[in-house]
Amino acid sequence: MLASSLRISTVFRANGPIKNKSFAALYVSARNYAGGGDTDLVVIGSGPGGYVAAIKAAQLGLKTVCVERNPTFGGTCLNVGCIPSKSLLNNSHLYHMASGKDLASRGIEFTDVKLNLDKMMDQKRGAVKALTAGIAGLFKKNGITSIQGFGRISGPNEVTVTKDDGTQEKVSTKNILIAVGSEVTPFPGIEVDEKQIVSSTGALELEAVPEHLVLIGAGVIGVELGSVWQRLGAKVTCVEFLGHVGGMGIDMEISKTFQRTLSKQGLKFKLNTKVVSATRDGSKIKVSVEGVKDGKKEDIDCDTVLVCVGRRPYTQDIGLETVGLQLDGKGRVPVNSRFQTSVPSIYAIGDCIDGPMLAHKAEDEGIICVEGICGGAVHIDYNCVPSVIYTHPEVAWVGKTEEMLKEEGIEYKVGSFPLAANSRAKCNNDTDGLVKILSDKKTDRMLGAHIIASCAGELINEAALAMEYGASCEDVARVCHAHPTVSEAFREANVAAYFGKPINF
Repeated sequence: MLASSLRISTVFRANGPIKNKSFAALYVSARNYAGGGDTDLVVIGSGPGGYVAAIKAAQLGLKTVCVERNPTFGGTCLNVGCIPSKSLLNNSHLYHMASGKDLASRGIEFTDVKLNLDKMMDQKRGAVKALTAGIAGLFKKNGITSIQGFGRISGPNEVTVTKDDGTQEKVSTKNILIAVGSEVTPFPGIEVDEKQIVSSTGALELEAVPEHLVLIGAGVIGVELGSVWQRLGAKVTCVEFLGHVGGMGIDMEISKTFQRTLSKQGLKFKLNTKVVSATRDGSKIKVSVEGVKDGKKEDIDCDTVLVCVGRRPYTQDIGLETVGLQLDGKGRVPVNSRFQTSVPSIYAIGDCIDGPMLAHKAEDEGIICVEGICGGAVHIDYNCVPSVIYTHPEVAWVGKTEEMLKEEGIEYKVGSFPLAANSRAKCNNDTDGLVKILSDKKTDRMLGAHIIASCAGELINEAALAMEYGASCEDVARVCHAHPTVSEAFREANVAAYFGKPINF
Protein backbone atom coordinates (compact mmCIF):
# COMPACT_ATOMS: atom_id res chain seq x y z
CA MET A 1 0.00 0.00 0.00
CA LEU A 2 2.79 2.43 0.85
CA ALA A 3 4.52 1.88 -2.48
CA SER A 4 1.34 2.55 -4.43
CA SER A 5 0.60 5.67 -2.39
CA LEU A 6 3.93 7.15 -3.41
CA ARG A 7 2.61 7.38 -6.98
CA ILE A 8 -0.39 9.54 -6.06
CA SER A 9 0.16 13.03 -7.49
CA THR A 10 -2.11 15.06 -5.23
CA VAL A 11 -4.54 14.56 -2.36
CA PHE A 12 -6.80 17.22 -0.88
CA ARG A 13 -8.69 17.53 2.36
CA ALA A 14 -11.12 20.10 3.69
CA ASN A 15 -8.56 22.72 4.68
CA GLY A 16 -6.15 22.33 1.75
CA PRO A 17 -3.66 19.90 0.23
CA ILE A 18 -1.58 17.62 2.37
CA LYS A 19 2.00 18.67 1.78
CA ASN A 20 3.72 15.29 2.07
CA LYS A 21 2.27 13.17 -0.74
CA SER A 22 3.97 9.93 0.33
CA PHE A 23 1.77 9.87 3.43
CA ALA A 24 -1.20 11.68 1.91
CA ALA A 25 -3.17 8.70 0.59
CA LEU A 26 -2.38 6.76 3.73
CA TYR A 27 -3.71 9.61 5.85
CA VAL A 28 -7.01 9.62 3.95
CA SER A 29 -7.38 5.84 4.23
CA ALA A 30 -6.60 5.94 7.95
CA ARG A 31 -9.32 8.47 8.88
CA ASN A 32 -11.60 6.13 10.78
CA TYR A 33 -12.71 8.57 13.47
CA ALA A 34 -15.99 10.41 13.82
CA GLY A 35 -16.38 14.16 14.40
CA GLY A 36 -13.47 16.18 15.71
CA GLY A 37 -13.85 19.59 14.03
CA ASP A 38 -11.22 20.81 11.60
CA THR A 39 -8.17 20.21 13.80
CA ASP A 40 -6.38 16.99 12.96
CA LEU A 41 -4.21 16.63 16.07
CA VAL A 42 -3.93 18.18 19.52
CA VAL A 43 -0.68 17.41 21.30
CA ILE A 44 -0.82 17.80 25.09
CA GLY A 45 2.71 18.74 26.17
CA SER A 46 5.64 20.34 24.37
CA GLY A 47 8.53 18.32 25.76
CA PRO A 48 10.95 16.45 23.47
CA GLY A 49 8.23 14.01 22.45
CA GLY A 50 5.39 16.49 22.16
CA TYR A 51 7.03 19.32 20.26
CA VAL A 52 8.74 16.94 17.82
CA ALA A 53 5.45 15.13 17.22
CA ALA A 54 3.71 18.45 16.57
CA ILE A 55 6.36 19.48 14.04
CA LYS A 56 6.24 16.14 12.23
CA ALA A 57 2.44 16.28 12.12
CA ALA A 58 2.52 19.76 10.61
CA GLN A 59 5.15 18.68 8.09
CA LEU A 60 2.83 15.84 7.04
CA GLY A 61 0.05 18.35 6.46
CA LEU A 62 -2.01 17.86 9.61
CA LYS A 63 -3.62 20.90 11.20
CA THR A 64 -1.90 20.75 14.58
CA VAL A 65 -2.38 22.38 17.97
CA CYS A 66 0.09 22.01 20.86
CA VAL A 67 -1.00 22.71 24.44
CA GLU A 68 1.64 23.57 27.06
CA ARG A 69 0.94 24.36 30.72
CA ASN A 70 4.28 26.09 31.33
CA PRO A 71 5.27 29.57 30.08
CA THR A 72 7.98 28.11 27.82
CA PHE A 73 8.13 25.11 25.50
CA GLY A 74 10.46 22.14 25.91
CA GLY A 75 9.12 20.38 28.98
CA THR A 76 11.34 19.08 31.76
CA CYS A 77 14.22 18.28 29.40
CA LEU A 78 14.85 21.76 28.07
CA ASN A 79 13.78 23.75 31.12
CA VAL A 80 14.85 21.85 34.24
CA GLY A 81 16.47 18.63 33.02
CA CYS A 82 18.76 17.53 30.21
CA ILE A 83 19.79 20.95 28.92
CA PRO A 84 20.53 22.98 32.08
CA SER A 85 22.25 20.00 33.72
CA LYS A 86 24.55 19.51 30.74
CA SER A 87 25.47 23.20 30.81
CA LEU A 88 26.47 22.90 34.47
CA LEU A 89 28.26 19.61 33.87
CA ASN A 90 30.37 21.11 31.09
CA ASN A 91 31.21 24.35 32.88
CA SER A 92 31.89 22.70 36.23
CA HIS A 93 34.29 20.34 34.46
CA LEU A 94 36.15 23.30 32.94
CA TYR A 95 36.37 24.93 36.37
CA HIS A 96 37.60 21.68 37.89
CA MET A 97 40.33 21.39 35.24
CA ALA A 98 41.43 24.99 35.77
CA SER A 99 41.35 24.97 39.56
CA GLY A 100 43.06 21.61 40.03
CA LYS A 101 46.25 20.08 38.70
CA ASP A 102 44.87 18.99 35.34
CA LEU A 103 45.75 22.05 33.26
CA ALA A 104 49.05 22.52 35.09
CA SER A 105 50.04 18.98 34.07
CA ARG A 106 49.43 20.04 30.46
CA GLY A 107 51.73 23.04 30.74
CA ILE A 108 48.98 25.59 31.25
CA GLU A 109 49.75 27.49 34.44
CA PHE A 110 47.89 30.34 36.09
CA THR A 111 46.78 31.29 39.58
CA ASP A 112 43.84 32.79 41.41
CA VAL A 113 41.09 30.81 39.68
CA LYS A 114 37.72 31.93 40.99
CA LEU A 115 34.22 30.54 40.69
CA ASN A 116 31.52 33.00 39.71
CA LEU A 117 28.45 30.86 40.32
CA ASP A 118 26.05 33.59 39.26
CA LYS A 119 27.65 33.83 35.81
CA MET A 120 27.70 30.05 35.48
CA MET A 121 23.98 30.00 36.22
CA ASP A 122 23.40 32.86 33.75
CA GLN A 123 25.13 30.89 30.99
CA LYS A 124 22.91 27.91 31.79
CA ARG A 125 19.78 30.07 31.66
CA GLY A 126 20.92 31.57 28.36
CA ALA A 127 21.22 28.15 26.78
CA VAL A 128 17.76 27.19 28.04
CA LYS A 129 16.22 30.45 26.83
CA ALA A 130 17.71 30.10 23.35
CA LEU A 131 16.53 26.52 22.91
CA THR A 132 13.01 27.04 24.25
CA ALA A 133 12.66 30.12 22.05
CA GLY A 134 13.89 27.98 19.17
CA ILE A 135 10.88 25.68 19.59
CA ALA A 136 8.56 28.68 19.41
CA GLY A 137 10.27 29.63 16.15
CA LEU A 138 9.86 26.11 14.76
CA PHE A 139 6.16 26.13 15.67
CA LYS A 140 5.71 29.40 13.80
CA LYS A 141 7.71 28.13 10.82
CA ASN A 142 5.59 24.98 10.57
CA GLY A 143 2.23 26.66 11.14
CA ILE A 144 1.52 25.03 14.50
CA THR A 145 -1.00 26.68 16.80
CA SER A 146 0.16 26.78 20.42
CA ILE A 147 -2.10 27.32 23.43
CA GLN A 148 -0.66 28.13 26.85
CA GLY A 149 -2.60 26.48 29.67
CA PHE A 150 -3.38 23.17 31.34
CA GLY A 151 -4.75 20.72 28.80
CA ARG A 152 -7.30 18.18 29.93
CA ILE A 153 -9.05 15.56 27.81
CA SER A 154 -12.78 16.31 27.96
CA GLY A 155 -13.90 13.83 25.31
CA PRO A 156 -12.51 11.40 22.72
CA ASN A 157 -12.25 14.31 20.29
CA GLU A 158 -11.94 17.29 22.61
CA VAL A 159 -9.32 18.95 24.80
CA THR A 160 -10.22 21.69 27.28
CA VAL A 161 -7.42 24.15 28.07
CA THR A 162 -7.57 26.07 31.35
CA LYS A 163 -5.50 29.24 31.09
CA ASP A 164 -3.69 31.15 33.82
CA ASP A 165 -6.51 33.69 34.09
CA GLY A 166 -9.04 30.91 34.71
CA THR A 167 -10.69 31.08 31.31
CA GLN A 168 -11.15 27.91 29.29
CA GLU A 169 -10.81 27.09 25.62
CA LYS A 170 -12.21 23.92 24.07
CA VAL A 171 -10.50 22.45 21.03
CA SER A 172 -12.31 19.90 18.88
CA THR A 173 -9.92 17.51 17.14
CA LYS A 174 -9.81 14.27 15.22
CA ASN A 175 -6.89 12.91 17.26
CA ILE A 176 -5.28 13.59 20.64
CA LEU A 177 -1.66 12.82 21.53
CA ILE A 178 -0.77 12.63 25.23
CA ALA A 179 2.85 13.74 25.69
CA VAL A 180 2.70 14.96 29.28
CA GLY A 181 6.05 13.53 30.41
CA SER A 182 6.99 12.79 34.00
CA GLU A 183 7.65 14.44 37.35
CA VAL A 184 10.05 13.93 40.24
CA THR A 185 9.16 10.96 42.44
CA PRO A 186 8.74 12.19 46.03
CA PHE A 187 10.48 10.45 48.91
CA PRO A 188 8.01 9.44 51.64
CA GLY A 189 8.47 11.48 54.81
CA ILE A 190 10.95 13.98 53.32
CA GLU A 191 9.52 17.32 52.23
CA VAL A 192 11.31 19.07 49.39
CA ASP A 193 11.62 22.87 49.81
CA GLU A 194 14.01 23.40 46.83
CA LYS A 195 16.36 25.30 49.17
CA GLN A 196 18.01 22.86 51.57
CA ILE A 197 16.18 19.69 50.58
CA VAL A 198 16.00 19.82 46.81
CA SER A 199 14.85 17.81 43.84
CA SER A 200 16.77 17.80 40.56
CA THR A 201 15.00 21.09 39.76
CA GLY A 202 16.29 22.83 42.88
CA ALA A 203 19.76 21.32 42.47
CA LEU A 204 20.07 23.28 39.21
CA GLU A 205 19.38 26.58 40.99
CA LEU A 206 21.39 26.44 44.24
CA GLU A 207 22.58 29.92 45.19
CA ALA A 208 25.80 28.72 46.79
CA VAL A 209 28.03 25.64 46.73
CA PRO A 210 26.97 23.29 49.54
CA GLU A 211 29.49 22.33 52.20
CA HIS A 212 28.19 18.76 52.24
CA LEU A 213 25.64 17.47 49.75
CA VAL A 214 23.93 14.14 50.42
CA LEU A 215 22.34 12.41 47.44
CA ILE A 216 19.42 10.07 48.05
CA GLY A 217 19.97 7.88 45.02
CA ALA A 218 23.07 7.23 42.92
CA GLY A 219 21.36 6.75 39.59
CA VAL A 220 21.89 8.86 36.48
CA ILE A 221 20.48 12.11 37.90
CA GLY A 222 22.26 11.67 41.21
CA VAL A 223 25.77 11.08 39.92
CA GLU A 224 25.44 13.82 37.29
CA LEU A 225 24.33 16.54 39.69
CA GLY A 226 26.59 15.19 42.42
CA SER A 227 29.52 15.54 40.01
CA VAL A 228 28.59 19.16 39.29
CA TRP A 229 28.68 20.25 42.91
CA GLN A 230 31.67 18.09 43.84
CA ARG A 231 33.70 19.78 41.10
CA LEU A 232 32.64 23.18 42.40
CA GLY A 233 33.86 22.36 45.90
CA ALA A 234 31.17 20.44 47.79
CA LYS A 235 31.72 17.26 49.73
CA VAL A 236 29.31 14.74 48.20
CA THR A 237 27.96 11.53 49.73
CA CYS A 238 25.74 9.25 47.64
CA VAL A 239 23.33 6.97 49.49
CA GLU A 240 22.00 4.20 47.23
CA PHE A 241 19.53 1.44 48.08
CA LEU A 242 20.89 -0.81 45.33
CA GLY A 243 24.32 -2.41 45.39
CA HIS A 244 25.63 -0.45 42.40
CA VAL A 245 25.73 3.03 40.89
CA GLY A 246 24.34 4.21 37.56
CA GLY A 247 20.75 3.06 37.94
CA MET A 248 18.89 0.26 36.21
CA GLY A 249 20.10 -1.19 32.92
CA ILE A 250 23.81 -0.54 33.37
CA ASP A 251 26.25 -3.43 32.87
CA MET A 252 27.69 -4.46 36.25
CA GLU A 253 31.33 -4.47 35.11
CA ILE A 254 30.85 -0.97 33.74
CA SER A 255 29.11 0.13 36.95
CA LYS A 256 31.99 -1.06 39.13
CA THR A 257 34.56 0.66 36.92
CA PHE A 258 32.44 3.81 36.89
CA GLN A 259 32.16 3.84 40.68
CA ARG A 260 35.93 3.53 41.07
CA THR A 261 36.42 6.47 38.72
CA LEU A 262 33.93 8.67 40.59
CA SER A 263 35.48 7.66 43.92
CA LYS A 264 38.88 8.79 42.67
CA GLN A 265 37.30 12.14 41.87
CA GLY A 266 36.11 12.49 45.46
CA LEU A 267 32.51 11.23 45.55
CA LYS A 268 31.68 8.99 48.51
CA PHE A 269 29.26 6.07 48.17
CA LYS A 270 27.13 4.19 50.66
CA LEU A 271 25.60 1.32 48.69
CA ASN A 272 23.01 -1.19 49.90
CA THR A 273 21.87 1.59 52.20
CA LYS A 274 18.42 3.07 52.69
CA VAL A 275 17.50 6.52 53.95
CA VAL A 276 15.20 6.41 56.96
CA SER A 277 14.67 10.13 57.53
CA ALA A 278 16.06 13.63 57.04
CA THR A 279 15.51 16.17 59.82
CA ARG A 280 16.39 19.87 59.87
CA ASP A 281 18.21 21.56 62.73
CA GLY A 282 18.62 25.19 61.74
CA SER A 283 20.91 25.35 58.73
CA LYS A 284 21.95 21.72 59.14
CA ILE A 285 20.25 18.48 58.15
CA LYS A 286 20.67 15.07 59.75
CA VAL A 287 20.15 12.19 57.35
CA SER A 288 19.54 8.87 59.09
CA VAL A 289 20.46 5.79 57.08
CA GLU A 290 20.39 2.05 57.61
CA GLY A 291 22.16 -0.86 55.93
CA VAL A 292 19.84 -2.92 53.75
CA LYS A 293 21.61 -6.19 54.59
CA ASP A 294 23.14 -5.66 58.03
CA GLY A 295 20.70 -3.11 59.48
CA LYS A 296 23.59 -0.89 60.62
CA LYS A 297 22.36 2.60 61.49
CA GLU A 298 24.24 5.86 60.88
CA ASP A 299 23.56 9.58 60.91
CA ILE A 300 25.08 11.86 58.26
CA ASP A 301 25.27 15.59 58.91
CA CYS A 302 25.01 17.89 55.89
CA ASP A 303 23.63 21.23 54.79
CA THR A 304 21.91 20.13 51.54
CA VAL A 305 20.03 17.01 50.49
CA LEU A 306 19.22 16.09 46.89
CA VAL A 307 16.31 13.68 46.53
CA CYS A 308 16.80 11.84 43.25
CA VAL A 309 15.04 8.48 43.49
CA GLY A 310 13.58 8.61 40.00
CA ARG A 311 10.64 10.03 38.09
CA ARG A 312 7.00 9.01 37.69
CA PRO A 313 4.53 9.57 34.84
CA TYR A 314 2.60 12.83 35.01
CA THR A 315 -0.81 11.31 34.41
CA GLN A 316 -2.98 12.72 37.18
CA ASP A 317 -5.88 15.08 36.45
CA ILE A 318 -5.43 15.10 32.66
CA GLY A 319 -8.93 13.78 32.00
CA LEU A 320 -8.22 10.11 31.37
CA GLU A 321 -11.22 9.07 33.43
CA THR A 322 -13.46 11.21 31.21
CA VAL A 323 -12.92 8.81 28.31
CA GLY A 324 -12.53 5.65 30.40
CA LEU A 325 -8.76 5.28 30.09
CA GLN A 326 -7.21 3.20 32.87
CA LEU A 327 -3.58 3.46 34.02
CA ASP A 328 -1.35 0.46 34.60
CA GLY A 329 0.14 -0.44 37.99
CA LYS A 330 2.92 2.12 37.58
CA GLY A 331 0.68 5.01 36.61
CA ARG A 332 1.43 4.75 32.89
CA VAL A 333 -0.95 4.98 29.95
CA PRO A 334 -1.26 1.58 28.22
CA VAL A 335 -0.85 1.74 24.44
CA ASN A 336 -0.60 -0.72 21.56
CA SER A 337 2.25 -1.01 19.05
CA ARG A 338 0.94 2.11 17.25
CA PHE A 339 0.93 4.13 20.52
CA GLN A 340 -2.86 4.03 20.43
CA THR A 341 -4.83 3.80 23.67
CA SER A 342 -8.05 1.87 24.13
CA VAL A 343 -9.80 4.98 22.78
CA PRO A 344 -8.95 4.87 19.04
CA SER A 345 -8.61 8.65 18.64
CA ILE A 346 -6.22 9.05 21.60
CA TYR A 347 -2.50 8.22 21.52
CA ALA A 348 0.33 8.50 24.07
CA ILE A 349 4.13 8.65 23.93
CA GLY A 350 7.19 9.35 26.07
CA ASP A 351 7.59 9.15 29.82
CA CYS A 352 3.89 8.55 30.43
CA ILE A 353 3.98 5.13 28.71
CA ASP A 354 6.08 2.01 29.21
CA GLY A 355 9.80 2.12 28.44
CA PRO A 356 12.87 4.13 29.46
CA MET A 357 12.26 7.75 30.44
CA LEU A 358 14.60 9.26 27.87
CA ALA A 359 14.13 12.38 25.75
CA HIS A 360 15.35 10.73 22.55
CA LYS A 361 13.04 7.76 23.07
CA ALA A 362 10.13 10.20 23.34
CA GLU A 363 11.26 12.03 20.19
CA ASP A 364 11.35 8.83 18.14
CA GLU A 365 7.97 7.75 19.47
CA GLY A 366 6.48 11.15 18.60
CA ILE A 367 7.63 10.98 14.99
CA ILE A 368 6.64 7.35 14.51
CA CYS A 369 3.27 7.79 16.20
CA VAL A 370 2.32 10.69 13.92
CA GLU A 371 3.45 8.78 10.84
CA GLY A 372 1.26 5.94 12.04
CA ILE A 373 -1.73 8.26 12.41
CA CYS A 374 -1.18 9.15 8.75
CA GLY A 375 -1.17 5.45 7.87
CA GLY A 376 2.55 4.82 7.77
CA ALA A 377 4.45 1.88 9.19
CA VAL A 378 5.15 2.00 12.94
CA HIS A 379 8.32 0.42 14.23
CA ILE A 380 10.82 1.11 16.99
CA ASP A 381 13.42 -1.28 18.40
CA TYR A 382 13.80 -0.35 22.07
CA ASN A 383 16.89 -2.54 22.26
CA CYS A 384 18.59 0.05 20.06
CA VAL A 385 17.74 3.05 22.26
CA PRO A 386 21.01 4.25 23.88
CA SER A 387 21.50 5.56 27.43
CA VAL A 388 24.11 8.11 28.52
CA ILE A 389 25.39 9.41 31.87
CA TYR A 390 27.05 12.80 31.26
CA THR A 391 29.69 12.76 33.98
CA HIS A 392 33.39 12.89 33.14
CA PRO A 393 34.14 10.41 31.81
CA GLU A 394 30.75 9.75 30.30
CA VAL A 395 29.10 6.35 30.48
CA ALA A 396 26.95 5.09 27.62
CA TRP A 397 25.37 1.82 26.60
CA VAL A 398 22.95 0.28 24.15
CA GLY A 399 21.55 -3.22 23.83
CA LYS A 400 22.09 -6.14 26.18
CA THR A 401 24.26 -6.33 29.29
CA GLU A 402 26.14 -9.46 30.30
CA GLU A 403 23.59 -10.01 33.05
CA MET A 404 20.71 -9.92 30.56
CA LEU A 405 22.40 -12.36 28.20
CA LYS A 406 23.10 -14.82 31.01
CA GLU A 407 19.50 -14.59 32.19
CA GLU A 408 18.21 -15.18 28.66
CA GLY A 409 20.58 -18.12 28.13
CA ILE A 410 22.28 -16.56 25.10
CA GLU A 411 25.84 -17.65 24.38
CA TYR A 412 27.98 -14.58 23.82
CA LYS A 413 31.51 -13.29 23.35
CA VAL A 414 33.11 -10.24 24.94
CA GLY A 415 35.48 -7.83 23.24
CA SER A 416 37.08 -5.16 25.40
CA PHE A 417 39.60 -2.39 24.79
CA PRO A 418 40.99 0.07 27.38
CA LEU A 419 41.29 3.77 26.58
CA ALA A 420 44.78 3.66 28.10
CA ALA A 421 45.84 1.90 24.88
CA ASN A 422 44.12 4.40 22.58
CA SER A 423 46.41 6.98 20.97
CA ARG A 424 43.96 9.89 20.96
CA ALA A 425 43.03 9.32 24.61
CA LYS A 426 46.75 9.28 25.43
CA CYS A 427 47.29 12.55 23.56
CA ASN A 428 44.38 14.10 25.43
CA ASN A 429 45.58 12.78 28.81
CA ASP A 430 42.07 11.37 29.18
CA THR A 431 42.56 7.62 29.50
CA ASP A 432 39.96 6.65 32.11
CA GLY A 433 37.58 4.15 30.59
CA LEU A 434 37.08 1.27 28.18
CA VAL A 435 34.88 -0.01 25.38
CA LYS A 436 33.12 -3.32 25.91
CA ILE A 437 31.29 -5.14 23.11
CA LEU A 438 29.01 -8.16 23.47
CA SER A 439 28.29 -10.36 20.45
CA ASP A 440 26.38 -13.53 19.65
CA LYS A 441 28.82 -16.43 19.91
CA LYS A 442 27.38 -18.19 16.86
CA THR A 443 26.52 -15.36 14.48
CA ASP A 444 28.90 -12.57 15.63
CA ARG A 445 25.96 -10.14 15.61
CA MET A 446 26.50 -7.20 17.96
CA LEU A 447 24.21 -7.56 20.97
CA GLY A 448 25.38 -4.74 23.20
CA ALA A 449 27.94 -1.95 23.56
CA HIS A 450 29.10 -0.38 26.83
CA ILE A 451 31.48 2.56 26.92
CA ILE A 452 33.25 4.67 29.54
CA ALA A 453 35.03 7.58 27.86
CA SER A 454 35.00 11.35 27.75
CA CYS A 455 33.07 11.10 24.47
CA ALA A 456 31.01 7.98 25.22
CA GLY A 457 27.77 9.82 24.47
CA GLU A 458 28.95 10.41 20.90
CA LEU A 459 30.54 6.99 20.37
CA ILE A 460 27.46 5.06 21.45
CA ASN A 461 25.57 6.25 18.39
CA GLU A 462 27.93 4.26 16.16
CA ALA A 463 26.93 1.18 18.13
CA ALA A 464 23.22 2.04 17.93
CA LEU A 465 23.47 2.42 14.15
CA ALA A 466 25.32 -0.89 13.81
CA MET A 467 22.77 -2.71 15.94
CA GLU A 468 19.80 -1.13 14.14
CA TYR A 469 21.14 -2.55 10.88
CA GLY A 470 22.00 -5.94 12.38
CA ALA A 471 25.75 -5.56 11.95
CA SER A 472 28.24 -8.16 13.07
CA CYS A 473 31.30 -7.19 15.06
CA GLU A 474 33.41 -8.11 12.03
CA ASP A 475 31.39 -5.61 9.98
CA VAL A 476 32.41 -2.81 12.35
CA ALA A 477 35.97 -4.08 12.65
CA ARG A 478 36.42 -3.89 8.89
CA VAL A 479 35.23 -0.28 8.64
CA CYS A 480 38.17 2.14 8.35
CA HIS A 481 38.21 4.52 11.31
CA ALA A 482 40.15 7.80 11.25
CA HIS A 483 43.42 7.90 13.19
CA PRO A 484 43.98 9.13 15.83
CA THR A 485 40.45 9.07 17.26
CA VAL A 486 38.83 7.61 20.35
CA SER A 487 36.45 5.78 18.00
CA GLU A 488 39.36 3.47 17.16
CA ALA A 489 38.87 1.98 20.64
CA PHE A 490 35.34 1.07 19.58
CA ARG A 491 36.71 -0.62 16.47
CA GLU A 492 39.38 -2.47 18.48
CA ALA A 493 36.76 -3.80 20.90
CA ASN A 494 34.84 -5.17 17.92
CA VAL A 495 38.03 -6.75 16.59
CA ALA A 496 38.48 -8.41 19.97
CA ALA A 497 34.87 -9.63 19.98
CA TYR A 498 34.95 -11.31 16.57
CA PHE A 499 38.62 -12.34 16.33
CA GLY A 500 39.52 -12.83 19.97
CA LYS A 501 42.38 -10.31 20.06
CA PRO A 502 42.65 -6.57 19.35
CA ILE A 503 45.60 -5.10 17.46
CA ASN A 504 46.92 -2.47 19.85
CA PHE A 505 46.53 -4.17 23.20
